[in-house]
Amino acid sequence: MERAEKREFVASMNDVFSNAGAVVVAHYTGLTVSDMSALRSQMKEAGGTVKVAKNRLAKLALEGTDAAHISDLFQGQTLVAYSEDPVTAPKVSVEFSKKNEKLVILGGAMGTSNLDVNGVKALASLPSLDELRGKIVGLLNAPATRVATVINAPASQLARVVGAYAQKSEAA
Repeated sequence: MERAEKREFVASMNDVFSNAGAVVVAHYTGLTVSDMSALRSQMKEAGGTVKVAKNRLAKLALEGTDAAHISDLFQGQTLVAYSEDPVTAPKVSVEFSKKNEKLVILGGAMGTSNLDVNGVKALASLPSLDELRGKIVGLLNAPATRVATVINAPASQLARVVGAYAQKSEAA
């Protein structure tokens, strides 16, 4: 990389560390190109991003951000997974690491909070923002459905009684 490219990378990663909902740092030693492509595509589909980070540049980018406390994680071959949604990056990273043991999660950050491996896994177990929205919509629709059922119940019972009398009179 040339100096201009390095400056641009540090500036973009500084923006990432400042604005991301969650950042996950992992070792990727031994992952094939197809494995990395699969991880990147899964993360992109979920709304996150994966970048391979040069440790020195990542540490420079961390300076002055809320996530500066994770600079000690950048040793060896590291990658950074991040997303605006605090659950997306941890969830995809943990799911991928279960299928591929060569992706080793080191930890991460969520704002000023330092996340160890267990913290990342706990964050991954939470429902995503879209799942929460779906649950809220379902909860809001459930009472309306119940009200409609209760209101329609007397009318349907009345119809059954009238139907029963009609069948009784036909049989007689």
